[in-house]
Amino acid sequence: MPQNNISKTPINELGYNFIPKEYLRQGQDEYVFRNIQNRSGIEYRHLTAFEIEALVRNNNTSDNWNNIFVSESFNPSLVKNCKFYGLVRISKLEPYFLSFSDLKVPVGLYNSTIISTDFGDNVCIDNVNYLSHCIIGNEVIINNVNELVTTNHAKFGNGIVKQGEDESIRIWLELCNENGGRSVIPFNDMLPGDAYLWSKYRNDTELLNKFKEFTEEQYKNYLGYYGKIGARTVIKNCNIIKDVWVGDDAYIKGANKLKNLTINSGEKGLTQIGEGVELVNGIIGFGCRIFYGVKAVRFIMASNSQLKYGARLINSYLGNNATISCCEVLNSLIFPAHEQHHNNSFLCAALIMGQSNIAAGATIGSNHNSRGADGEIVAGRGFWPGLCVSLKHNSQFASYTMISKGDYPAELNIHIPFSLITNDVSKDQLVVMPGYWFMYNMYAIARNTWKYQDRDKRVDKIQHIEYDFLAPDTVNELFKSLTYIEKVVGKAYLIKEELVTEMTSDAELISTGKNLLESHNPIVNELEIIADDFENTKRKTVIIKTAKAYHLFKELIAYYGSIHLIKFLQNHSFKTLEDAAYVISAKMKRKEWINAGGQLLLKDDVEVLKNNIKAGKIVGWDDVHHWYAEQSTQYAEKKLKHALACLSEIKGVNIKSIDNTFLLELIESAIATKVWITKSIYESRAKDYKSPYRAMVYDNVKEMESVVGKLEDNTFIKNQMAELESFKQEMKVLKNRYVSGVLSV
Repeated sequence: MPQNNISKTPINELGYNFIPKEYLRQGQDEYVFRNIQNRSGIEYRHLTAFEIEALVRNNNTSDNWNNIFVSESFNPSLVKNCKFYGLVRISKLEPYFLSFSDLKVPVGLYNSTIISTDFGDNVCIDNVNYLSHCIIGNEVIINNVNELVTTNHAKFGNGIVKQGEDESIRIWLELCNENGGRSVIPFNDMLPGDAYLWSKYRNDTELLNKFKEFTEEQYKNYLGYYGKIGARTVIKNCNIIKDVWVGDDAYIKGANKLKNLTINSGEKGLTQIGEGVELVNGIIGFGCRIFYGVKAVRFIMASNSQLKYGARLINSYLGNNATISCCEVLNSLIFPAHEQHHNNSFLCAALIMGQSNIAAGATIGSNHNSRGADGEIVAGRGFWPGLCVSLKHNSQFASYTMISKGDYPAELNIHIPFSLITNDVSKDQLVVMPGYWFMYNMYAIARNTWKYQDRDKRVDKIQHIEYDFLAPDTVNELFKSLTYIEKVVGKAYLIKEELVTEMTSDAELISTGKNLLESHNPIVNELEIIADDFENTKRKTVIIKTAKAYHLFKELIAYYGSIHLIKFLQNHSFKTLEDAAYVISAKMKRKEWINAGGQLLLKDDVEVLKNNIKAGKIVGWDDVHHWYAEQSTQYAEKKLKHALACLSEIKGVNIKSIDNTFLLELIESAIATKVWITKSIYESRAKDYKSPYRAMVYDNVKEMESVVGKLEDNTFIKNQMAELESFKQEMKVLKNRYVSGVLSV
């Protein structure tokens, strides 16, 4: 019959031999890493005979009083009913009580079993049933904790293998794929870009090996590191805390189990963990909030993210400034600014590229359509599946895809951005509306840009996160969509006219469609536009409002390029347009960009990074992060070049040949687009006030406005109106400066 393996060891060995002798190098003892970790600068001494006597009178015991060390300001009367084993070092204890919120506790050590632990100044330790191998900072409060212990092989959430351990025990995060084919090794300070690069380029074995080397070099495999509880951290009413490293000023209350974790907290953001939480094998960033029955296993939470209300996060990376509550997320890599705070939503085996919102009842995963585990879902920025959406793996979505409620029966490949996707059950067809956001919900998409920027609470902004809905990634998608729309429109027309044959080339389809669209031919609105590569079924995919979307996309691309050219002219003291044109490159080409953890990077630059890593020119994660930071400083310039290339391509002109007439046209067009955007923002929000179905729950307008606020008081709309007026004035100055030849003062 199986039995628990319980060994017997002499009591005088309790608290000693933390590092087995075979792992100690010459001249080392078991306290080698403890002494390195304890940077308090406190000078300790042996207890005096009087202090030992006082401690004994206070019902304290020790296996060896000579192994209790104290500072000069030690007060033995503030240590009561404690059992000490091993080397214990106690600093200043003074007759005060510490207060935190409604908690008021006296300084000192009380009613606890303490094994081989260091204490900073004026700590409050009471009723800790088992405290072992920790370094406790100044003014720490630990009250009513069953177990606070560190083992000699503690890894604090990092995926490393300690001396004497087998490779099989290494912790991996199985991101993006249930089969583990994109697994990464978690480590403290892992950025979203790190997780993306490591999980993405799986065919590059040399690169993957370098990433593993970086991690193992940064996080050593030596046995004997102690746990840490940072200064002013408060821990109360918790059950099990094992192999945990906690930063300064953290607040942990009522947690059930915290095991193998790094909990970052301090000046960069205070972290809080609340009631009923169970966290195992994880890294928690600065400023995180984890409350109310959360379960997380094998995970990383980047800074300023939140888990709440029974959320479950497993084998996943949650990006900065993200919130997950009331739902379950498995095997996913989530970029910054993610919202999933509705009950019973489910996300599995997905790469979600940020600024996303998963609605209640959404089921994205575990609806198997093969004999294996779930495949993968890749969703660009601004992914918004609506209520009770069910999706099949594999699927891919362009940026700012909104999916209306429905059970989607097959894999989807939505490659036109800013689209609304609808499952029309009555006609058994998929319906795609490109440009939905700009036609009907400009308020939401514009406000999201502002909202996510405002909510970015990161202190270390190593990776510059792009929040604007018009950026290199989305504009490139718009260009691809223009060609695609031309193709499907041309095909629909030729089919209608019975002119299409097997010999009809894509170039002919595109040319036909472009001519129809550019000439605003009304026949386009009469065509049934069918796509055959959006859904893996034989039923129809119908694209609606194609002509309107086509012209909107062109206008927005031109606006993107014009705005950046205008800013370029505003930010430099050129006397003439010829001077400005002189510094613009003659070889502008629109290039491909990659969203790497929310940071937009040129694909060419990423290839250089990968090659430099493999060549040994970049030798660790710090170097990789320094590279991100360098790219962040260069982003504005590279984005400008991209915008000018886009403007040149969409207008069919060479920007170096810009003249007064062309600039005036761009300025007037930019003003018109800005006016339209601002008007659309207002009108899309005003619908919520004008709809009788929105207003019917209120007896009168005054009641409605007292509940939802007045439309004219909307802060975001007021800001947009002010921006528009400011923009008009700036354009007046710019026209005077260049077009009229009058320099601005």
